[in-house]
Amino acid sequence: MENVEKKWYVVNTYSGHENKVKINLERRIESMNMQDYIFRVIVAEHPVPVLKDGMPTDKIKMKNTYPGYLFVEMYMTDEAWYVVRNTPGVTGFIGSSGRGAKPFPVPKEQIESVLKGIGVVEEGMYSDYKVGDVVKILRGPLMGSEGIIQEVDVTKSIVRVSSVFFGRETSVEVDFADVDKVNK
Repeated sequence: MENVEKKWYVVNTYSGHENKVKINLERRIESMNMQDYIFRVIVAEHPVPVLKDGMPTDKIKMKNTYPGYLFVEMYMTDEAWYVVRNTPGVTGFIGSSGRGAKPFPVPKEQIESVLKGIGVVEEGMYSDYKVGDVVKILRGPLMGSEGIIQEVDVTKSIVRVSSVFFGRETSVEVDFADVDKVNK
């Protein structure tokens, strides 16, 4: 496949039907032998505690971060585009003007943020994070605060971040999936 790269695309579905459409698409990929063209189909869900009378229970439910959307990793060939577009429940691609125009892929930084939000960390993501970069902490006790990377440990998937906590500079270890780079 010359001049075609594996990229991520955003597919529009009916809100609340994302998992059903994902299953439909995965079945079509299998039945139409498209495994070499369409690789991953993701619903960006994350666990949230179930509350009862305002208090958390032992139950967890999955919440969709992007209702009405699926993320599909694929080669954008005519055949693969046809398979995805014509899957029951798919209403279109984001980034396509319609009238037969193929969609634009999701930029690398944006898909990395989506993948990390669901706990998927890939080898190539680390290369964009270096000592001295400013990051925002996405989860945990320092959620929402910003800090400066002091160290990136790829083997443990941990980032050591210097952040201000209660008015004091504090060095904390944060899971790599729980930080996002701040572009300044």
